[in-house]
Amino acid sequence: MSVVLKIIGGILVALVVAAGLVMTIVPRFLDRIYYRGGETDHYDGARFFNPDGDADTTRTPGGGGRAGFLWRQLTGSDGRPVWPTAVPVAASKPAARIDGDRMVVTWIGHASVLIQTQGLNILTDPVYADRAGPLGFGPKRVAAPGIAFDDLPRIDLVLVSHNHYDHLDQATLKRLWLRDHPQIVTSLGNDSVIGQTGARAMALDWGGNATLTAAGLQDTSTDIRCDPDSWCPGDRARIFITRNHHWGSRWFTDRNRALWSSFVVALPGGGNIFFAGDTGFGDGLWPAEAAAYGPIRFAMIPIGAFRFAPGQMSSGSHVGPAEAALIHQRLGAARSMAIHWGTFRLSYEGYDTPPRMLAAAMRCTGGTGFTAERIGVPFEVPRYVPPVVPPVGFVQLPPVPTRDAILRCLDTPAVKALR
Repeated sequence: MSVVLKIIGGILVALVVAAGLVMTIVPRFLDRIYYRGGETDHYDGARFFNPDGDADTTRTPGGGGRAGFLWRQLTGSDGRPVWPTAVPVAASKPAARIDGDRMVVTWIGHASVLIQTQGLNILTDPVYADRAGPLGFGPKRVAAPGIAFDDLPRIDLVLVSHNHYDHLDQATLKRLWLRDHPQIVTSLGNDSVIGQTGARAMALDWGGNATLTAAGLQDTSTDIRCDPDSWCPGDRARIFITRNHHWGSRWFTDRNRALWSSFVVALPGGGNIFFAGDTGFGDGLWPAEAAAYGPIRFAMIPIGAFRFAPGQMSSGSHVGPAEAALIHQRLGAARSMAIHWGTFRLSYEGYDTPPRMLAAAMRCTGGTGFTAERIGVPFEVPRYVPPVVPPVGFVQLPPVPTRDAILRCLDTPAVKALR
């Protein structure tokens, strides 16, 4: 009987792979037009692209053909370390509001984070789905949400980075919209996907910004009502859409019909918030572009889903811990939290490899303030204080490390043992 079941399972997997391949060559069947506009340095009139190059995001992660990659992902037949089927989560129930300069953060899981400060409840890439994929398929959640949906406080602002299923969950957005009618900010084209739920989102291009006022969101990309260094009466936050390095798709053939982004949230005093969304390293210049909007008190940076072959340290679409440590430093962030790990299995590496490797990478940079936290456990972010870089010999500051320098530093038996 077990042999028969294996044969049947193999046939079903083959059919799924075949269907995926068919969809890539029948674009009219599942293609979607999410956005129309004039050409820019990252939009060719039909699809978006990374201005620093797309070669790393279009090649198959880990090498080999696409059919083989899909087969390995569906079957796990690449010698990957075993993941737990479930991990314990101590879910918490947040306060209704956090007033003043206090900032309380709770990691809900993956890229979903609740930030509470100055009377605002901000939620990033909210995903409460049990699986990260279409039609009930896709990686299954191994960690329950750190805050039950019904225990979420009333949400004021939602940031949606792009349209992949592990970041844009239509069912969750619909529930939030029906319950709270939050203000939703995203990048170009994703408002079309969100709009399918009945929710409304403001979609902006890289470099655009919106201001959250007592009356709601206003697009202030070309119409800042007050001096950029001051705040108008009633302004609660300003959201800047910033560049990162990724891609988007929900149906294979709609690749890059909608834009991907990171975000800076500026608040009236006390330092900014940065949400990296989902990103590869690219040219490595975009963190400094985000930092140009002001000092960053708190950042959320991905560290997982970077390994699709043994020993791989990053992929084109996903930074690994080494590059994440560089991003933290280039942002000049006083405090960063690791996201995009330990919730959905999206790649090869072991369950706890990302945080363990991050700790090693931070030792290589000599920096502080970037850690992995537990799902569901709230923590306070101190008021902004410029990060301290330790001097070398008490004479001069160390040079800013490069990606290659960090990788050389991590070339140790202990790090190599992390699968």
